[in-house]
Amino acid sequence: MVRATKPSFLPDPFLLCLIATVAAASFVPVRGAAVPWVEAATDIAIALLFFLHGAKLSREAVLAGASNWRLHLYVLASTYILFPAVGLGLFALLRGHGDGLLLTGLLYLSLLPSTVQSSIAFTAIAGGNVAAAVCSASLSNIVGIVLTPLLVGLFMVVDGGGSGFSWHSVQAIALQLLVPFMAGHLLRPWIGAFIDRNKRVLMPVDRGSILLVVYTAFSAAVVGGIWTQVNIADLLFLLLLSLLMLIIVMGANLGLARLVGLPRADMIVLLFCGSKKSLVSGVPMAGALFPAAQVGVIILPLMIFHQIQLFLCAALAGRFARQGATLRRPPLPRTVAEVESAAQRLGLTITEPCMAGVTANLALLDRHADTLFATDRP
Repeated sequence: MVRATKPSFLPDPFLLCLIATVAAASFVPVRGAAVPWVEAATDIAIALLFFLHGAKLSREAVLAGASNWRLHLYVLASTYILFPAVGLGLFALLRGHGDGLLLTGLLYLSLLPSTVQSSIAFTAIAGGNVAAAVCSASLSNIVGIVLTPLLVGLFMVVDGGGSGFSWHSVQAIALQLLVPFMAGHLLRPWIGAFIDRNKRVLMPVDRGSILLVVYTAFSAAVVGGIWTQVNIADLLFLLLLSLLMLIIVMGANLGLARLVGLPRADMIVLLFCGSKKSLVSGVPMAGALFPAAQVGVIILPLMIFHQIQLFLCAALAGRFARQGATLRRPPLPRTVAEVESAAQRLGLTITEPCMAGVTANLALLDRHADTLFATDRP
């Protein structure tokens, strides 16, 4: 069960760690004979990361939300149709007006699967359908291990004229990500209780694996001259583009939720699971899909987008939580004793001949209110 906590608007500690990692790679990049050793350690860390993600995935939670297939299709469509359409539109519009690799990175992030942990957490904070969020976010990640490389091959050409796709890349991603994930999930009946009890202890493995991948990628990028290509203006431009992309997708998801009449709890799932992109999946996939010297530049838009989505989703989750609190009304008085007690508190007198009509009307209103609040729309 995900505990709903208050969203924080302080800088994400992980963002500070990412910045420190990029700085370390900029001043002390991996070079020479150390490169193969660091790359081997990175591969092991990624496999362990996805093994733990598989072990943490509750089969019961997935089954509980699996029946809501229409919602899952909407989330997948947002992740793998709407997002790529927005990314392709921005790429086509801006091509020739900015750094080619940065725009490639912006398009790449639009092809990635949704996040798992933060999507579920924000859904819980906002009062959404947590079981459906677990199912949608997990399905998005499993599908993305195969679908993202295919979309990269279909839509992307990196600088140098080569496609980012090869069957070798798909095989490498499947072996490095999917196999450990499935192995962890299959072993959950035996190790799941230990994993659930020690989430805080194991969290550094999650974060440390990503930081190690980022360090390796940026080391190669620094050796290749990334900071002669990217300046402050480029970073601000990426920030604005990432915010624009996120606003477009969230607005479209809200419009779709209203159009098809999704209940409020399911609308929240579509909003959060369908508008986020996974740093955890995106960074190791980039390492398998693109030349090592280009990975650091290509994942830079993803790192910026990651933080923007956390800030914006935290604000929205808090707003939905406050709205949900106002929707939780006290029940109307139904029995004669409850009506008399309420009348006394208000200083009213209800005569005996009128009591039957008052209680009947209140019971009818209460049933209508239950129906209204159970199916409230966004």
